[in-house]
This record gives sequence, C-alpha cells and structure tokens, in this order.
Amino acid sequence: MSGTPLLQVQNVSRRFGGLVAVGDVTLEVGRGEILGLIGPNGAGKSTLFGLIAGALPPSSGRILFDGHDVTSLPAPERCRRGIARTYQVVKSFDSMSVLDNVVVGALVRYPRAAQARAKALDVIEFAGLSHRATAPAGELTPPEKRRLEVARAIATEPKLLLLDEVMTGLTPAEAARGVDLVRKVRETGVTVLMVEHVMEIVMPLVDRAFVLHLGRELAHGSAQEVARNEAVISAYLGDRRRAS
Repeated sequence: MSGTPLLQVQNVSRRFGGLVAVGDVTLEVGRGEILGLIGPNGAGKSTLFGLIAGALPPSSGRILFDGHDVTSLPAPERCRRGIARTYQVVKSFDSMSVLDNVVVGALVRYPRAAQARAKALDVIEFAGLSHRATAPAGELTPPEKRRLEVARAIATEPKLLLLDEVMTGLTPAEAARGVDLVRKVRETGVTVLMVEHVMEIVMPLVDRAFVLHLGRELAHGSAQEVARNEAVISAYLGDRRRAS
C-alpha cells in the first residue's frame, strides 16, 4: 500500500427514518489491500457496502474513490469507475449459462459481444468454472454460485472488489478454495473489501480488520489487534476468543 487510499469513506451515515443503520463511519482502504469488514448481525455491514457501491445514497458524509468524490454517482457509474460487488444472497441469471452470466459483467468494459465473450472465458478459467461454462446457472451448487458471482464481478475489471459473505455455508475444503481465489484476485492488483462471519477464514486472510457494531466503528487494526480488543471480544467474538 502506498500513496492516496483507493477508497475513502468520510463521516458517512445512513438513516432509515429514526433508525441509524450506519453512523458517522470513516474508513480507508489502501491500494492492493484486503480489508475485512466484520461485526455481528445488524451491525450495518451490508448497508455500508450498499453505500460504497452506490445502491444507497448516504444521509451525510462523503465517499471518495480513486481520488474522486463519487458520493452522488449511481451504481452503474461507480461500476464503470472500478467498483464491483457480490451479494450476501446470491444473484444469478439462473436460466442463462455460466458463460453468459459472466458476459453480462464483461460488457461493462467490452461492448462488442465477441470481446465480452473472450473476456468471460478468461475469467471463468481464472475462477475455476471452465468445466461448467455451458451449464445453466440454476444448476450450480451453492459454492459454485458464489464463485460465479465473484467471476461476474471480476469480469467488470474492478479496481475495488466488494465481497459480501462469499464463504458463507461452505465446507472447509470449499472455503479453502475460496480463500485461494481471493488471494489470486489480489495478486492481479485488485483491492478487496470483504464482509465475512467465519473468523477462522477471514482473520488469516486480511491485512486489516474494521469492526462495526450498531452501525458505528468499534475498532480497527491488524487482525491480531482486533482479535485481542476487549470491546470486540465483548460485543462480537465472545469470551471463547479471548486471548489467554
């Protein structure tokens, strides 16, 4: 990491009526970093993802991406500028083939169908889905569907990839393959911000962790620092994670 952070979230809040889902959050994600966004259910993680991706407008605060204020930009424009995301609840075009699902993402950069298809084929191979390229997305297993979502997002050639619980529900072996894929993505120069609940997976993977609780920052730092933070232990990790 060096220079200006790729993503800067500055004093961002999002209110739904009287409910403060995200309250005055400030965070930075450095170029080439893997940052873990963690916290208990209802902490505001998915809302913050929506704010960064442009699915939701903030009630206050600013979001800067790659040195530019994108606060007022809609999601499609943020995607064109290099922000891609997956979803906690998998969203695929089930009647379309795996290849065509990824072509949808590639069309962001490659408006010609032949170019988009060539890009999609490369991404499918990168994601380990070549053997399922012609299968309807609806026939994929849950782990394969999550991998497909990552592939479709990668096909947009992002600078920042937002991963929303891509390891949820996976077996240890499947999760290990998921970790390998995230590391491969970072090796291509893509910065990663990921929400994950499985601490055994996320803590060894991330460079830093940022903890939300009730919509506000609870702690941030290295994985080791966060895991030893008394406030985090009390609010989220629990006594079984308390450092001895």
